[in-house]
Amino acid sequence: MKSDGEQRAGLLYGISAYGMWGLVPLYWPLLKPADATEILAHRMAWSLVVVALALLVLKRWSWMGELIRDPRRLGLVTVAALVIAVNWGVYIWAVNSGKVVEASLGYFINPLVTIAIGVLLLKERLRPAQWVAVGTGALAVLVLTIGYGQPPWISLILAFSFAAYGLAKKKINIGGLESLAAETVVLFLPALGFLLWLGSRGEAAFGTEGVGHAALLASTGLVTAVPLVCFGAAAIRVPLSTIGLLQYLAPVFQFLLGVLYFHEAMPPERWAGFTLVWLALTVLTWDALRTARRTRAQAEALRTAEATEGAAPVMASGYPPPPRWRMRGTVPADAPETDPAAATASATGEASGQPTGSGTGPSADATATMTAPAPAPGTVPRGT
Repeated sequence: MKSDGEQRAGLLYGISAYGMWGLVPLYWPLLKPADATEILAHRMAWSLVVVALALLVLKRWSWMGELIRDPRRLGLVTVAALVIAVNWGVYIWAVNSGKVVEASLGYFINPLVTIAIGVLLLKERLRPAQWVAVGTGALAVLVLTIGYGQPPWISLILAFSFAAYGLAKKKINIGGLESLAAETVVLFLPALGFLLWLGSRGEAAFGTEGVGHAALLASTGLVTAVPLVCFGAAAIRVPLSTIGLLQYLAPVFQFLLGVLYFHEAMPPERWAGFTLVWLALTVLTWDALRTARRTRAQAEALRTAEATEGAAPVMASGYPPPPRWRMRGTVPADAPETDPAAATASATGEASGQPTGSGTGPSADATATMTAPAPAPGTVPRGT
């Protein structure tokens, strides 16, 4: 159990992370006249520089050898890098093309798309409320398609690419900074080559618009890494159910910026579509919180039963009776072989929803918290 001070700090870290992600549409227009592809290439290159420096300071390099020796995970890193490059590029283009509201919709529907991927690819079973949420989200996309005269491609590309990125990150299973470092290593040489080619043609904006503009382009690495660091700090201090709720701050801020600051049009059919999306997310959040409370109650009942069984009467010999499996002469597969206190602490952390590893960013951990299917009977639920 984290102290109140740690949980408050974690909450502030979480709000900071999602607040920065939500306000980033204010940043990309500052990089004009650079186009979206040049901005994307700078983001790829400078992100590696910033993350490598952070890992150097933290002395976190041990993961590299293990990753290099695992071709399957290297392949997944490559897939994650390509998918997030698409996501970054489309988002930057959308913001600088005056489509902030449509971009925000992509992150509103991302949890629903994550559920759909879980059903289609992982054959997961959904609770009835999750089916209602997915159906409502699909109806919202239909309404917006009719309103736009075409599917909301920007929203769908952002939602599906981010969900696929989260799935790949879940399979890679390394920390957020480490994963970003590996992904940007994959992207660095193509990005650098593109920037050099652009400069050789005299079409690069970097260095031609003044020192301030060049510094803003170089800051894309910080804009990428700093929110991720804050997210990681939040994920180890607060329950991931809280992170799952905080994730909606980013698209809410983006939506408000699109409507109130960039003055994008909101015709009635767009309001109708967004209202259906918000309704779906309300159902999804209510179901996730209800399931989390039920899971915690079951875990607490299990711990109480185990404690009661452990307090059995002392035998005439002066020693407590042996566990039942010893009396039967058989050893179960899960019988403790090491320090039972450590095993108990691990189980408690999982049952309470605390993360057991480093946060990997909002695509993997936070979304999974809101969309995870009901645990199978006889399993102990794990905090995402």
